[in-house]
Amino acid sequence: MISGQIIPLIFGIRPEFILFALTLLGVALFHRHTLKVALIGLTSILIFKFIAIPDFNLSEHLFGHVPMADQIMSKEMRVGEWSILLNLLGLLIGFSLLSKHFEESKVPEYLPDLLPNDWKGPLFLLVAVFVLSSFLDNIAAALIGGTIALGVFKRKVHLGYIAAIVAASNAGGSGSVIGDTTTTLMWIQGVHPFNVIHAYIAAFVALAFFSVFASRQQHKYQPIQKDASPDIRIDWGRIGIVAMILLLTILTNVFFDFPALGVWVAILIGAIIRKTDWSEAKHSISGSIFLISLVTCASLMPVDELPAASWQTAFSLGFISSVFDNIPLTKLALEQNGYDWGMLAYAVGFGGSMIWFGSSAGVAISNKFPEARSVFSWIKAGWHVTVAYVLGFFVLLFLLGWEPQTIQKKGNPENTRPATEQQVTGK
Repeated sequence: MISGQIIPLIFGIRPEFILFALTLLGVALFHRHTLKVALIGLTSILIFKFIAIPDFNLSEHLFGHVPMADQIMSKEMRVGEWSILLNLLGLLIGFSLLSKHFEESKVPEYLPDLLPNDWKGPLFLLVAVFVLSSFLDNIAAALIGGTIALGVFKRKVHLGYIAAIVAASNAGGSGSVIGDTTTTLMWIQGVHPFNVIHAYIAAFVALAFFSVFASRQQHKYQPIQKDASPDIRIDWGRIGIVAMILLLTILTNVFFDFPALGVWVAILIGAIIRKTDWSEAKHSISGSIFLISLVTCASLMPVDELPAASWQTAFSLGFISSVFDNIPLTKLALEQNGYDWGMLAYAVGFGGSMIWFGSSAGVAISNKFPEARSVFSWIKAGWHVTVAYVLGFFVLLFLLGWEPQTIQKKGNPENTRPATEQQVTGK
């Protein structure tokens, strides 16, 4: 019941969840029509909200409102969803232009002579994506990795390796508060950067597992071709534009919590230096709107709380994040408090790699590799990513155990304190 309104249930389940589940099922089954399915799903959820919940206010949901004097609401609730959606849209489209600048710089054509000639070549590339993502947004790291892969493998990239590129970008950002939107959100809310860094224990284990299998898949499918032309001339002007985009992304992320601003300021400056292929942005719009639609659907779900904070809950959130956007999941976890933040960061950050639309990096790279837009093919070819998630999680749990921390409000002497017995046990 909401504000005196009785919400009809279907087999004890809120209809919004059923509509969202049908939307995800439609995406999985009709991967050639994912945008249409997502928009139909979003429309159906909104229609239900307007009809069944008279108090529902879409404007308030998107743009927030100023709370009454006797209400205590979080910053996110006051601001609404618009900033997340706009930022995500700006990053997805902006980084597609970044990858185009990088491709036209001719660096990907030069790299085959630098990478090892056997399966260790694709392995080295995955490690590079992992490292890049530790200080860049995972979308940028994935797109750079995908662009390089297109060049060094002559546009023949195995789907399992595509999944591994996404997994490497998500794993690399899981232990860094500037490497992923979810960890940045934790940082803003008071989680100390050192309290997420141990996510890298799980991330390293996961990388060591899936990178070997994915690299062997790729080498068997299409080895690196060491036939770079001696006449290749690297366009250092475009490399400078790429570097400027990445630098301003980091700065605006740290100081304004809005990295898309830096991306587009740099892109517009770069357009003065080199001709920009704006058609690349046009090609990424449909994929970007698709992800925005799914994120909006997820934000409309009536999820008021998660199960008690525990390692079991964190583990399950990894699988949930592959179909349910990890940003609202992270918000709920922060409001609930008492999590092992490094373990949670790994779960919600890396977990989305298991399905192509489970992370923004996966959606972004599908614009370059349309064949990735098949849930069943992704899971089949990228099976090693799912196994790696489980392996990395339990290695972290075995080595460090469950170490929950309770966030203190800003202004307190310490950012976190040990959780209570109730939070540790989940009772």
